[in-house]
Amino acid sequence: MLFCAPQEDESLRRWKEKLLGCLESDLNGQMDPEVKFHSIGIISDDHGEVVTPLPVDENKKDNVLFTLKEGCHYHLKLKFSVLHNIVSGLAYSNTVWKGGIQVDQTRGMLGTFAPQKEPYEHALKEDVAPSGALARGVYSAKLKG
Repeated sequence: MLFCAPQEDESLRRWKEKLLGCLESDLNGQMDPEVKFHSIGIISDDHGEVVTPLPVDENKKDNVLFTLKEGCHYHLKLKFSVLHNIVSGLAYSNTVWKGGIQVDQTRGMLGTFAPQKEPYEHALKEDVAPSGALARGVYSAKLKG
């Protein structure tokens, strides 16, 4: 049995109105939500917070953006804006490579976000940098939201 909720359900309309508030006039008729990532930060006890603006400058893509000590605890922090409409179930995927070989992939849920004038900041769960002789080296990563 297939059930479809009515497009203009009264409770859904009230929920959206409550979340969108006064921003509804800024929608300009656009209903598709848009997420714009401003920066990614890495926070560790050893180095504090290192923030990289997004998108990464083409001239810096091959450079080392930050360094972590073996076995240190760190977490990533994303700064992003939600435009035009509510984003429901925003998820991310972080894939890490060493020497062209995928060594890690993490997926997670960020949540549901309404448009607002100030950007959101969301810290991902804490992780531990690899350690040992084989783990040393340069890694590359790709984060998708």
